[in-house]
Amino acid sequence: MDEMDRSILAVLERNGRINNNELAARVGLSPSPCLRRVRQLEEAGVIRGYRTVIDPAAVGRGLRVFAGVRLMRHIRADVVAFETEVMKLPEVIACHHITGNFDYLLHVEVADLPAYEDFHANHLAALPAVATVNSFVIMKTLDAT
Repeated sequence: MDEMDRSILAVLERNGRINNNELAARVGLSPSPCLRRVRQLEEAGVIRGYRTVIDPAAVGRGLRVFAGVRLMRHIRADVVAFETEVMKLPEVIACHHITGNFDYLLHVEVADLPAYEDFHANHLAALPAVATVNSFVIMKTLDAT
């Protein structure tokens, strides 16, 4: 990967829907070599995909929470069971296995606080091997885009 590939990636990170001609102009290439580089980055797995970023509030998920989860035990069966079940919950946007005070950090999106209370009590706390859940309500997100 060279500086031109890094330039292409920087533009695509901010606007994955940019057309190839505009991308090429922004990075200082002609369209054919630019498209060839993008395809090579895709084939190499550097570009893993393209997605749409949706405003959570616009689709009824206005409350966003980070939930720190600690497991009771760290035996492989419990870890696998937790990971399998947590990813079935539609409210869980992302699940990160982390180090520190928690075993997992979840990004959760729900409609409002009563919806989170229900999710917490009836779904998250009921998952296999969950010992504790600490919730952090997101008040504001500063976005780099």
